[in-house]
Amino acid sequence: MLTFGLNMTPMAQRPLILVTNDDGITAPGVRTLIRVMNEIGDVVVVAPDSPQSGMGHAITINDTLHCDRVTIDEGPQIEYSCSGTPADCVKMAINELMDRKPDICVSGINHGSNSSINVIYSGTMSAAIEAGIEGIPAIGFSLLDFRWEADFKPLETYIKNITLQALEQGMPKDVVLNVNFPKCENSSDIRGIKICRQAKAYWVEEFDKRTSPLGKDYYWLTGKFINEDGGEDTDEWALSQNYASIVPVQFDLTAHHAMAQLNTWKL
Repeated sequence: MLTFGLNMTPMAQRPLILVTNDDGITAPGVRTLIRVMNEIGDVVVVAPDSPQSGMGHAITINDTLHCDRVTIDEGPQIEYSCSGTPADCVKMAINELMDRKPDICVSGINHGSNSSINVIYSGTMSAAIEAGIEGIPAIGFSLLDFRWEADFKPLETYIKNITLQALEQGMPKDVVLNVNFPKCENSSDIRGIKICRQAKAYWVEEFDKRTSPLGKDYYWLTGKFINEDGGEDTDEWALSQNYASIVPVQFDLTAHHAMAQLNTWKL
């Protein structure tokens, strides 16, 4: 277990920040996030050793986990590469690698959207939610650009400000933030930030069936994203208008509004 004080400055001066993602520890998005967080506090990175997109809140229970100290880029950050899922990475960081809980966990920057229903499938957001379950303020950051060579530079000022506000103002109890940015060429392309609700949208899945040279059938999952929500207070609307969206996400999945109706059942 890493004891902070050896390589870290005292907590009274700088916050302790856990950085993770789902695209893998070498992804350009997380390298940008690490660089921004180094300007704010003392950074520990625990991220998957390979891409884990779409893993949701999966955890490893039928296999062993490996976690190795690595150096990817120069910098003061301490980095670990983990063989598990994004949620595994957060569990490993909190329970094995750090001698105290971080002051905040930031996840991303994801290559691609995590707006609307995509939050359900997102490894990026599941890592943030896992931190939130542990009582740690947490934020997931995503950019609507799936390309590996996506330009994350225009987001840096926004990400730094949002993180600082979360540290200074405090986060709502049992809530994590889902932050999405529109694809942009420079920071001036982003018109501002909107606090939003999650748009009511869904995927219509299709499977592209193919046959291998050996005659074995295989499938690629494809589909269309359908947004039937016309509200101008949603994340999808904000992003379509070149605003960054922030959706407060809760991990209590209880449908409280349905409890009265269920209590009328003859159970």
